[in-house]
Amino acid sequence: MTNTELSVSTSTTDRQLAAPAPGPRFAADVEDRLAALDREATAHVEDHRPEKTKKGYGADWGAWLRFCAERDVPPAAVRTGTLVAFTEWCWTQPGQRPGTFLAPSTIDRRLSGVVVTARRLHKLQLSKDVAEEARALLKAKTKALAKTGQTRGRGPAKALLVRHMEKVAAALPANRFGVRDLALMTLHFAVAGREHELAHLRVRDIAEDPEGRGLTVDIRVSKVKPRKVAVPFGSRAHLCPVRAWRRWRAELGPDADPDSFAFRAVHNRWKTVLESGLDPETVGDILTRIGARAELDVRITGHSPRRGLVTESSRAGNPDAVMEAQGGWAKGSKVMRGYREEDDAFKENALHGVL
Repeated sequence: MTNTELSVSTSTTDRQLAAPAPGPRFAADVEDRLAALDREATAHVEDHRPEKTKKGYGADWGAWLRFCAERDVPPAAVRTGTLVAFTEWCWTQPGQRPGTFLAPSTIDRRLSGVVVTARRLHKLQLSKDVAEEARALLKAKTKALAKTGQTRGRGPAKALLVRHMEKVAAALPANRFGVRDLALMTLHFAVAGREHELAHLRVRDIAEDPEGRGLTVDIRVSKVKPRKVAVPFGSRAHLCPVRAWRRWRAELGPDADPDSFAFRAVHNRWKTVLESGLDPETVGDILTRIGARAELDVRITGHSPRRGLVTESSRAGNPDAVMEAQGGWAKGSKVMRGYREEDDAFKENALHGVL
């Protein structure tokens, strides 16, 4: 270990071992009431988290508990050393399919889930960089894996591009399933949405612009924060999200409850529109199914429209800030820029004007 590595590791450990200054103490009955309020506050925030997020963090903490049981580690011992050992343990764990192992992205999410759960639900005082060494180890392992040509997991979602949507639109059935799926796909792409954002949209959340310029989509349930997205008319009528939504809205009927789900299930036999909405997993499943029906050269998932909007918008020359606002990314988002940069190799290339 180099001197620099030693100093980083030592300083991180020192920060974790430093006991926080004791807070003010009150009478026992007051402390009990305050503790009850703290528990209620935590529960209230958890109740308002997206179900998919809660389920994911629950799975991450479950993996941590299994690791702790196997290694005889107290679950509250969330520290640099234990997280590094947890990363090594996760690296050997089987994946969803037989004969596979956990993908690096899954292990990275496991680390996040453990740290967030430890802080929020178990009130552990952890340093900001408590998982720094664990992620450095994961990065090194991932790099070594790439050199061997091995892969883990399915990799990142493929971008849903305009050329893909052209094929999907042509392959959709001429019934209510086709009308719904086209509206779902094009609007999902237009707002660079997440699966749960589309699943939670209500009829009243998708409104006609008063000046006739398109739609205003009020995304009130989001993993990050609510946002309103303007969706203008598309230049391709058959892929226009405004026109596609209008056709699906007509299928819902003029008396549709404004608080009912915008995208709903359709009866398999009678093709009638049901009252039940689509859960986030079903939104992704629909996209995968219609992509397979169109025999696309890539497997699209519920994250594909989000990546696709960034890719196509970047190709059109739109600024990063515009894409950030559309999809609800934070200013300067590295994740969003990663989507864009994956497609910029031909746009910005050292060979331009050379050969």
